[in-house]
Amino acid sequence: MKEIFFFSNFVFLNFGHPKRLVFQGLLVGFIWACGGFAAHAVSNSPLANGKLRLSLNWVPEPEFGGFYAAEQNGIFKQQGLDVEILPGGSTAPTIQMVATGRTEYAIVSGDEVILAHDRGATDVVALFATYQTDPLAILAHAERNYQSLADLFKDEKATLSWQSGSSYTQFLAKKYGPLKIRIAPYLGGIGPFQKDPFLAQQGFMTSEPLLAEKAHLKVKLFLVADSGWRPYNTVLITSKKRLQGSPEEVRKFVEAVRAGWLDYLAHPEAVNRAMHQLNPSMDEATFKASAELQKKYVENEWTKKQGLGKMEKSRWQELIDQLLDLKIIKSKLKAEDLFVP
Repeated sequence: MKEIFFFSNFVFLNFGHPKRLVFQGLLVGFIWACGGFAAHAVSNSPLANGKLRLSLNWVPEPEFGGFYAAEQNGIFKQQGLDVEILPGGSTAPTIQMVATGRTEYAIVSGDEVILAHDRGATDVVALFATYQTDPLAILAHAERNYQSLADLFKDEKATLSWQSGSSYTQFLAKKYGPLKIRIAPYLGGIGPFQKDPFLAQQGFMTSEPLLAEKAHLKVKLFLVADSGWRPYNTVLITSKKRLQGSPEEVRKFVEAVRAGWLDYLAHPEAVNRAMHQLNPSMDEATFKASAELQKKYVENEWTKKQGLGKMEKSRWQELIDQLLDLKIIKSKLKAEDLFVP
């Protein structure tokens, strides 16, 4: 693999969303050693009057539509819950915020839960998985005529922009290696992709393809999950301490989130308008298109039978085994310790 860009002592790591960049290595060690930090000012203490905080790991977009639906449509209040949704940013350390008591509930990616447990933050527990299929994808220009990711990784003339050092890139590099394609860092957006027909990049199936369409680009999409990397994503978490101490509150919170997502999947329009007010950088047409595209990643035949947001032990165990194989984690964790069935 030919690296063409390097940051000394730091590697970019993806925590849940392709646009989110945090530093791995020295900084991650520092974060955990110091008990985490907040991307915005958040108190360690519970908010007054029983208000509960739900901290997002990105700005308001359709991937959070069900959570905002639970708030906007009064579903949290129907359950007797007073919930404040806190948008995140490019460095929002939501899992550390739960682990250190800076927020009651938060959104993370599935592999973050495992990494946290491996590093000793065993109090974190997953409650609800929004994306049953992770929409993470690799985008290439259609004119390159790749038939598979294997074809792309063998192209010595091309460059792939992704977050080297993240769990999924290590998985793909091992599965398809040795890689002949050149590697460049992913810094967000599709600006460089528009200008270079030999450039491929990471993205979400629900986001970057829409940007490419607006730019009149024809793209070939490869869903990373099809290669066997299948973490749950946009996962709701809390602390085991809270789960054990306030089980009825947690049950009501999860039921409200589930009802919110069912509402949003059926009727996203009003919630999209509300999120657009909070995040005007995404236009209303993109909110609408993204909300429609993501439906198949949120709901499937299994969730229709078991319940929206439900998770399987076998999926968690598969991810644990993959991270062990990649030597990203050292502990032989038990899947049942990570989530609420």
